[in-house]
Amino acid sequence: MERQLVVFKLAGEYFGVDIFAVERIIDMQPIAIVPHVPAFIKGVADLYGEVLPVMDLRKRFDLPSSDLTRESRLVVVEVGEVKVGMLVDAVSEVVRVGDEDIESPPGLVLTPVNETYIAGIAKVGREDVSRKKGKTVREFGRLIILLNLAEVLSTKEKLILQDFERTLEETSAENLEGVKL
Repeated sequence: MERQLVVFKLAGEYFGVDIFAVERIIDMQPIAIVPHVPAFIKGVADLYGEVLPVMDLRKRFDLPSSDLTRESRLVVVEVGEVKVGMLVDAVSEVVRVGDEDIESPPGLVLTPVNETYIAGIAKVGREDVSRKKGKTVREFGRLIILLNLAEVLSTKEKLILQDFERTLEETSAENLEGVKL
């Protein structure tokens, strides 16, 4: 079976999520800082009148921080019952990947923290380059880390964000006008 992935970059690596999980991809919006939220929540943004929590994936995955650039994007997805904007360095493309090109991540790269949200590793840019002993040898252009969005947040974090989202719904989007990045 083949699936389509939205591929984005974080700290020089490629990550992918199922295209059906992505509501939209938007240019950076002004982000208002909100106190007393998990450290990986950068704040909130006004998305066409809807106040949206913004999750900094670099912080969530303990990657080095970086300044925003013109290529930075918000990938709007639903994580559990919560709609969030995932802050990524850049969105590169949509690719088709067959199940035969997806492998489980090696045990050495898994930790108790990341084993739940890393769904697999996709090998893309496949070329059948030679035949050895009757078998076709394949080479791949790059690897994409596949995310399991349902597990990117713990149950406790999802509940915190659901409460946060309910509070935001009570707050007018007008309060965010004029906020600078």
